[in-house]
Amino acid sequence: MKRLAIIGASYLQRPLVEKAKEMGLYTLCFAWEDGAVCKDLVDEFYPISIVEKELILAVCQEKQIDGICTIASDVAAPTVAYVANKMGLVGNDYEAAVRANNKFAMREAFMKADVPCPQYTCVRSVEEGLSVSWIQDTLAHNRERVGEGALIVKPTDRSGSLGVTKVERWEDLQPAIELALDKSFKHEAMVEEFIEGREISVEFISYQGTHYPLQITDKETTETPHFVELAHHQPSTLSQELYDRIYAITDRALTALGLTNGASHSEYRITKDGRIAVMEIGGRMGGDFIGSDLVRLSTGYDFVKGVIDVALGQFDRPQLTCHCKSGVYFLCEQTKALLPKLQDIIECPAKYPDVIKAEITNPLLRSVTCSADRSGYYIYQIIN
Repeated sequence: MKRLAIIGASYLQRPLVEKAKEMGLYTLCFAWEDGAVCKDLVDEFYPISIVEKELILAVCQEKQIDGICTIASDVAAPTVAYVANKMGLVGNDYEAAVRANNKFAMREAFMKADVPCPQYTCVRSVEEGLSVSWIQDTLAHNRERVGEGALIVKPTDRSGSLGVTKVERWEDLQPAIELALDKSFKHEAMVEEFIEGREISVEFISYQGTHYPLQITDKETTETPHFVELAHHQPSTLSQELYDRIYAITDRALTALGLTNGASHSEYRITKDGRIAVMEIGGRMGGDFIGSDLVRLSTGYDFVKGVIDVALGQFDRPQLTCHCKSGVYFLCEQTKALLPKLQDIIECPAKYPDVIKAEITNPLLRSVTCSADRSGYYIYQIIN
């Protein structure tokens, strides 16, 4: 029986654990016990932080694992790569995984490869951020013509909209930088040009340096200042021409980052005048059920199994066998109109044949500032 190490044990990793068991694999899982919902689902659980790569490596060497992976976790990706590299297993290069886990290093790689992205800078203090001339010019321009100059401030190394703020006024820049620095593991903040436009995300899977496109997702988010996702829908309604352009840019961006194996999740904005900008790329599949559920529901391709197959070195080119519509709606204060329908779905599921899964995770509806603030969801599939 092949042995698969899984980094992370939160609810995000549950589809990975369940798929591994379905495939008849022996599973070892590493994570803190707090919130480790996968603890009792795996064959062996180790209460080791997902960033303790040397400790995890020692266990994996002792147990002679055959592969290692994670899904929907930026923080776990470098550890996965580190162990894979040290043990001669399939995985991304460790330096590439670190680069993809830092928004500033990512942008530097994009600029060298002529990948379109926003203007940006990395700061390590409020004073540094306040002294950058193009940042001053952007907000000064906005004072003269309201709405024409804005910035996004965010941690360089976090996800899930944590610590993200849109800044349109000079007086709001300092608290935004302070928040981003506080939320960053490395105490670094990215200040970047705000690009007004449509939000999409792109799912790829890579093997031995070849990148395979899977799907593009349309996104609905809250407005300023935090841009938390409220819904995702596949496939995107973009034209085939834009699909092809975005897939080509993503392929180039993945190569620029050095990501060669496993899932990737790319986020874009597209302006009304057609400008395409890569906002960031994660060396893992998209969260919010995008990778674990929506890709399979819209294309027929089992993305989670694909990630495991890559890790075990038994990957086959993806076959997209259906063309359905899929998506997820999230419950929170901003979407409280969904609550009666979500309650009815849970009580009378037979009335909603298009709904695949639904759950209320918290009876309290909060105004969201990050993904963790949401209180429920439902996933749908419409068969054409």
